Amino acid sequence: MLRTGIKGKKEITVTKELTARSMGSGELEVFATPAMIALIEETAWRSVAPELAPGEGTVGTKLDVAHISATPVGLKVTCETEVTLVDRKRIVFQATVFDEAGKIGEGTHERFVVQNDRFLSKANGKLSAV
Repeated sequence: MLRTGIKGKKEITVTKELTARSMGSGELEVFATPAMIALIEETAWRSVAPELAPGEGTVGTKLDVAHISATPVGLKVTCETEVTLVDRKRIVFQATVFDEAGKIGEGTHERFVVQNDRFLSKANGKLSAV
């Protein structure tokens, strides 16, 4: 059952593939903001997945995130999320991201519960419109 207080946690190590230079979001070899956002989304959806009915999933719809400190290649990065609001199919998460030296990012993330088959059918319907 979806409820406030559900927590998620995921740890990764920054590799060259996760840098701004590799991801095209900048020139430096530090943890990329798009990689941090992907980590937040994955941590959030995985935390609530066990609470969903068969055939349901969640899709990300909104992010308000600050990337406040750079992380070099080789350090571990940990993301922690917590559900702060459940409003029917809307789920809001608070996210905090740390490296081994301290906080590197924080913000909110919103996801919606969807029926996977219906969602994909609607998305794929765009193929016939182009």
